[in-house]
Amino acid sequence: MKPILNSLALLLITVAVSVANDKTVIRVGHFPNVTHAQGLVAHYLSRQGKGWFEARLGPDVEIQWFTFNAGPSAMEAIFAKSIELTYVGPGPALNAYAKSQTEEIRVIAGAANGGAALVIQPDENLKVPADFKGKKIATPQLGNTQDIACRAWLTSGGLRITQLGGDAQVLPTDNPDQLSLFQQKKIDAAWTVEPWVSRLENEAVGKVLVEEPDSATTVLVSSVKFLNEKRDLAKKFWQAHKELTDWILKNPEEAQKIVKSELLAETRSDMSAELIAHAWKRIIFTSEIPRASVQAFVANSQKAGFMKTAPDLARLFETP
Repeated sequence: MKPILNSLALLLITVAVSVANDKTVIRVGHFPNVTHAQGLVAHYLSRQGKGWFEARLGPDVEIQWFTFNAGPSAMEAIFAKSIELTYVGPGPALNAYAKSQTEEIRVIAGAANGGAALVIQPDENLKVPADFKGKKIATPQLGNTQDIACRAWLTSGGLRITQLGGDAQVLPTDNPDQLSLFQQKKIDAAWTVEPWVSRLENEAVGKVLVEEPDSATTVLVSSVKFLNEKRDLAKKFWQAHKELTDWILKNPEEAQKIVKSELLAETRSDMSAELIAHAWKRIIFTSEIPRASVQAFVANSQKAGFMKTAPDLARLFETP
């Protein structure tokens, strides 16, 4: 009898594995930032077995979530074919598009505008780019959206900025480390994104010097391979993203609670509801593709030295 039972058990396991393997896996990236609310909310719901995208893409689809600190890492994951889609800043998306000779990256939707700022020490008399000569400014990662914005802003004020130095030091630093260094006064400023802007204000008495409320902070990017090979799923994901964005706009309090919970799960840092609400006020969630804003990032990337010539943007934007 035992051999029969063992054979039956083995058969059931084989069938279960076969069924699991029949699922189409879509790997999606996002950052532990409030400006990535769509990713945070959807990741949380996936953890709870109530997946937003899963419900709309069907039972034969599995969504796997991956978190990154900043955009260049997410773009490298796209290049390595480790993920199919990611929420990311327009700066890294644009640079990756140019780096791949326009062949591998497409922006399929907007996600958030605003939510980024240059925060300075409360006792520093810093007002214009020239005042930052000899100062240290932290950004999330070399080549990310805030890093590019920072370097372009300093350069536009006449400072010579290089990747390793120049008239002011731009120091790529993980967001949690930025807060610690700011509190210890080891950096003079940080150009970063929510919730870290609010944390610098609330926990380190930082002062916001520069904000770009209309500038795109987050977009939804797809690999060209995924668009070409899984067009129907890409379209369903795009539609579900639009619906999720609308839900967030209509249910800000519930969305903030979910974002708070997911940030705790991802960062092990329990941010207050008041902090999340404060950060929320700086952000405009939208699924509209920010074409004008991305065009402005071309100029910023050139100023910052990340792009020698402007790429043709005709192929960058694509609706599935």
